[in-house]
Amino acid sequence: MTTLTAPDLADFKAISETQIESFRENGHVLIPGVLNEAEVSHYRDVINSAATKFNTEKRKLEDRDTYGKAFLQITNLWEVDDNVKAYALAKRFGKIAADLLGVENVRIYHDQALYKEPGGGFTPWHQDQYYWPVDTSNTITMWMPLIDIDVDMGMLTFASGSHQAGFVENVPISDESEAMLEKFIQDKGFKVSRAQTMKAGDATWHYGWTLHSAPGNKSTETMREVMTVIFIADGAKVTEPKNKHQEADRQRWMCGLPAGSPLNSPLNPLIL
Repeated sequence: MTTLTAPDLADFKAISETQIESFRENGHVLIPGVLNEAEVSHYRDVINSAATKFNTEKRKLEDRDTYGKAFLQITNLWEVDDNVKAYALAKRFGKIAADLLGVENVRIYHDQALYKEPGGGFTPWHQDQYYWPVDTSNTITMWMPLIDIDVDMGMLTFASGSHQAGFVENVPISDESEAMLEKFIQDKGFKVSRAQTMKAGDATWHYGWTLHSAPGNKSTETMREVMTVIFIADGAKVTEPKNKHQEADRQRWMCGLPAGSPLNSPLNPLIL
């Protein structure tokens, strides 16, 4: 594999106390300019190339269920592509994650390219941590568009404050989760909010328990290109899986570590 000369993402980007407080209160925050124009241009090419190579979805959009229509999903590209590895394990991202969570260090859980195709469907309400058998709430997802996007292309949408409710429903991303969690959000009176636009290289950050969704991509020709990286506070332990999805995650992203073990498999390296 040829490794491209990549922009170095080992430097730290300072974030403000206001951003940290907003994140902890609302469960999400948008931080602009995490990557500059040159950096995002380089890594967009790297990620698109790897995602194209390792994408396994061959069905037409109309032949998929709600989950399948929501996005093309290619996971843990850092594991198979050294060029993506420089992005996913970037200290710049890890430091922002640690600062927002208020911890000394974080480990990567996995990365995930989420491409919403032109005409792609909505992403139902869900909690990321439904899938993760870990004993901490100090978990965070970075969601970064690789192109400029607006609300009509599938902007991430949050139920502010919902992270404080913890595990809500034992249900995966589906039409069922959409209906159940929409009712929960209305009953609890959580404010639903989203950015109207994001520049390539901006990033939203949200807790693993923060309820979120996304509308469909109304564009007729532009793919919504997004790269995500999930981080978990160092010191977390593996828990007994609560559903088949957590068991699948335990086997795949934790290398089968037994419940009670520190989350420190070869696929969960320290970032800082």
